[in-house]
Amino acid sequence: MPRQRHLKLTEVLEEIDMSRAAFYRMRARGKAPKLIKLPNGQLRVRRSDLDAWWTNCEQQAA
Repeated sequence: MPRQRHLKLTEVLEEIDMSRAAFYRMRARGKAPKLIKLPNGQLRVRRSDLDAWWTNCEQQAA
């Protein structure tokens, strides 16, 4: 089974075309994709979590 891809926060922000500040505001409201904090303090988002978030955004807009 292939290992799941984990995206850096900068990659996520670029893909969703959002500033870091706007992302953290959305996260505070519980509306952002789930973040994983690594032991070194870096943040990652699972590709599957981001894809599920996109799907949820599309369903809410419909």
